[in-house]
Amino acid sequence: MTPEHAQERRRFPRVKSAVALELRYPGAVAPLRATTSEVSLSGCYIETMFTLDVGTKLEIVMWLDGEKVSGKGIIATRYPQVGNGIDINEMRPADRFKLEAFLKAQEVRIPKF
Repeated sequence: MTPEHAQERRRFPRVKSAVALELRYPGAVAPLRATTSEVSLSGCYIETMFTLDVGTKLEIVMWLDGEKVSGKGIIATRYPQVGNGIDINEMRPADRFKLEAFLKAQEVRIPKF
């Protein structure tokens, strides 16, 4: 699949942003801590050597400017020893509002060339 086709599948635009997050999944003894490279209202991408299998269900905690935002998701893409794409499929309205406000603030900070 070409990058253009991957772009077409996205429901919301992604913003390049390093957000600390914790992922909990079945069988994990401790949460996987990672940092996003991109974030949107419907998902994120994390770069990690230890990728999870597509279809793995997750509980997600993001830290947005010191505020905890929680949701549920699933691993949508896997690039071994590179990273995972995560689809966020469940989030409380209050947390989604915080994520949306964070993303809008990030867009303002990105210089337009």
